[in-house]
Amino acid sequence: WRNAYDWRATEAQLNQWNSSRVEIDGLGIHFLHIRSPHPDALPLLMTHGWPGSILEFRKMIGPLTDPVAHGGDASDAFHLVIPALPGFGFSDKPRSTGWGVGKTAAAWAQLMDRVGYGQRWAAQGGDWGAAVTTALGHMRPPGLIGIHLNMVMYQATEAEIAQATPEEQRMLADAQRYDRELSGYMKVHSTRPQSVGFALSDSPVGLAAWVYALFQDASDSGGEPERVIELDALIDDIMLYWLPNAGPSSIRFYWEGMREMHKQGPAPAMPIPAGVSMFPGELLRLSRRWAQARFDDLRFFAEAEHGGHFAAMENPKTLTEHVRETFRLLR
Repeated sequence: WRNAYDWRATEAQLNQWNSSRVEIDGLGIHFLHIRSPHPDALPLLMTHGWPGSILEFRKMIGPLTDPVAHGGDASDAFHLVIPALPGFGFSDKPRSTGWGVGKTAAAWAQLMDRVGYGQRWAAQGGDWGAAVTTALGHMRPPGLIGIHLNMVMYQATEAEIAQATPEEQRMLADAQRYDRELSGYMKVHSTRPQSVGFALSDSPVGLAAWVYALFQDASDSGGEPERVIELDALIDDIMLYWLPNAGPSSIRFYWEGMREMHKQGPAPAMPIPAGVSMFPGELLRLSRRWAQARFDDLRFFAEAEHGGHFAAMENPKTLTEHVRETFRLLR
């Protein structure tokens, strides 16, 4: 990081992808806007989570916007809008409470309208991006035709637990292990974000250790994330927290988001067409039949052979194909 890493190369790549800003509800939002060379491409909003960033989608940008150049078909092309969540990356840091999942989803709908895609568009996300995308689906803003998720936030019912298959029992056991052994960061973020925020702002090594820990725990890598994600890509991700001092502000999204979830309770079934991808190393997985109980119109469901919580970085080829297959059914 200190001697060989080249941030300027990453900076040039960000600028190549039409790095832009727009103000929504008084907050400056940074986003990438990559138009496909194919005029009939479907606009797609892609939302990251923590400790991800807009750069986590970089290996999907080419195949999604220009499928022909990557051995695909022009009919699968997308125009991409990839915003940084409030308080993340080069988006502004909220100075008042309220910028949680719901307000962000409403802002994203405004963003798609502002860039000219309000009549017909789709949305995709994982982690907090999945929460925002799910909220969009429930809001049903004009033009949104469907969503794709590579993580589904859910609570198994008593009946599902009692009738779980062996594979579903393993999913439940993995979720319990995550809650018991690996979720300490989430509990700190959602209850005392300012306390740890000072440390994340003060020390690049401390920030790197805090971020790297989740890549260790949540990637499908046996605790060695460099096996599945290039070291420079990991450092790029950390830099998008360090350079704009987004460590403290980004984790406040947990404080906002978890309060929303506790207040709202279990969500009703998703009312619009949806696709779901499950990756074996994901922190929270569910079966097809459990997914069908939570989506009124589940058009696509698939389980990947490898990959974890950071699917766009670990297995971009499979996630790209799943996104294509989902929206191929809705174009």
